[in-house]
Amino acid sequence: MKLSDIQKELNAKLLSDCSMETLEQTEILNACGCDLMSDVLAYVKDQALLLTGLINPQVIRTAEMMDIGAICFVRGKVPTDEVIDLAQDMGIILLSTEKPLYTACGILYSGGLGGGAKC
Repeated sequence: MKLSDIQKELNAKLLSDCSMETLEQTEILNACGCDLMSDVLAYVKDQALLLTGLINPQVIRTAEMMDIGAICFVRGKVPTDEVIDLAQDMGIILLSTEKPLYTACGILYSGGLGGGAKC
């Protein structure tokens, strides 16, 4: 699923400084809804979207370690400019949706985006 489609499905606000072309070219193969970064380290695969309610720098650092290209913050959460800048430096695209985690995951799953084996 293209990241641009994910943005539309979740009615998500783009927090990163990237073009619509980048969103349309970024392919997301699976998603994981999680607030425990240890679970992200254990189960997330490449080209994944992380959906989380955590907005601290550790989320960005974990995403970088796992080659996660995009993060969507749920429940309308928006990280600080410092966290957004860190993600920008690491090439991680950030989105924010008003939807709760469970709903956002359900919408993406219903749209054909699968999850990881245990995520």
